[in-house]
Amino acid sequence: MIQTGLIQNAHGDLVTDASYDFYGLRLATCSLDQRIKIWQLEENNTWNVEDDWKAHDAAVSKVSWAHPEFGSIIASGSFDRTAKIWEQASISPSDAQQSSVNGTTSQPGSGPLNSRWIERAVLSDAKGTVRAVEFAPHHFGLKLATISTDNILRIYECSEQPSLTSWSVEELDVQSMVSGPSPGYLSRAHTMALATPTQTHATLDGASASLVAQALQQGLQSTSSTGPSRPGLGNREADGGWCISWCKDKYWGEVIAAGCGTNGIIKIIQLNARRSTTLLTLSSTSNTATSTTSHSHTNPTGSTDATESRTGGTANAAGATSAITSVAWAPSCGRSYHLIATGGRDGHVRIWKVKPGSEDLDTENLGETEGEEAKWTAVSVADFDQHKSAVGRVEWNITGTILSSAGNDGRVRLWKATSGNVWRPAGSVGVEQTEEPSQPESKDVDMDA
Repeated sequence: MIQTGLIQNAHGDLVTDASYDFYGLRLATCSLDQRIKIWQLEENNTWNVEDDWKAHDAAVSKVSWAHPEFGSIIASGSFDRTAKIWEQASISPSDAQQSSVNGTTSQPGSGPLNSRWIERAVLSDAKGTVRAVEFAPHHFGLKLATISTDNILRIYECSEQPSLTSWSVEELDVQSMVSGPSPGYLSRAHTMALATPTQTHATLDGASASLVAQALQQGLQSTSSTGPSRPGLGNREADGGWCISWCKDKYWGEVIAAGCGTNGIIKIIQLNARRSTTLLTLSSTSNTATSTTSHSHTNPTGSTDATESRTGGTANAAGATSAITSVAWAPSCGRSYHLIATGGRDGHVRIWKVKPGSEDLDTENLGETEGEEAKWTAVSVADFDQHKSAVGRVEWNITGTILSSAGNDGRVRLWKATSGNVWRPAGSVGVEQTEEPSQPESKDVDMDA
């Protein structure tokens, strides 16, 4: 049995996102009405609004909570091309009155101890709609990833943590990411040392020529990939970035999954102070994954001699593709592999089993077999189309054992692996099962429905 509840009239327009805090006791929601609301779970299992404020000058697309060790902090992304950092702070009654005049705080007396959410920073680097924001796992520090319709993945790091006012940024063009060796070629310590994208003390000894060659290669790829994909139509927002999700495991350094465009692919990216690279590409068109790394060596001229696969190139050309609008990286919980779920406009929910490359290989004398073992690999272990319409969100539970998905069919569906690691439907909840004005309290729903 699963328990459901309904929040009546949560916003004045379509709700675009909802996000629980670390403890699951508070819920942040955002909407096309440009507002963010914070809800508190009460002892009687009802949700009451704690704070409510106008956050952006356009529809709010996404909200994300930071880990509680940094305080009570959320980030929001919007169609106004900005991401904002908000912090909950206690203010005096006089300040509350003044801020209420500005329309940026909650309803009087609704927050505990007269607390209000204060705008700490406005990140306005995006050249298009900020579609997704997500804080990094706390062991990497206070960092925020955003992706927007300009195809740029931005990694922000707070350089003034107490005030939250100053953020440095690293920008990566997802579609023209340079492929390179995976962490399988590096020791764990080396991977962790290179995993901070905003490090400024990283050395570049002996790498100048290689970096120049890589920059030229990336520039050529950018020129070819950012051009109009359909004659006469130019670039559309649908061709831009859609979704991101961090790898929750500290062991492999800073790794993130990102989806861009309408070609139905997700890129697994290793963030690196010197050069961020694509480790793996997941293609929904053929349910295949191709490691974009292989045994590579840098020659004296600085160019890279590597074997690369263009994932889904033939399949994408042959069949219709749809944008992947949501990706979720499951908590590892001791598994030797990772699980990544995707949802797309084609109505499919897919689950990928991703295995990182082997460690402690001799990088100077890699044979063909060992080179294969050093690659990141993935296989599709489930593909569901029960939604029969676009899937807007996929999300894992805290142990990565149950997946939930929400689609335009008005249902939230659950998926769970059986004892034989075969993924099966585990139940669903529809709007009609909760929309009962006479019974606003929580209710149980059969898991096998």
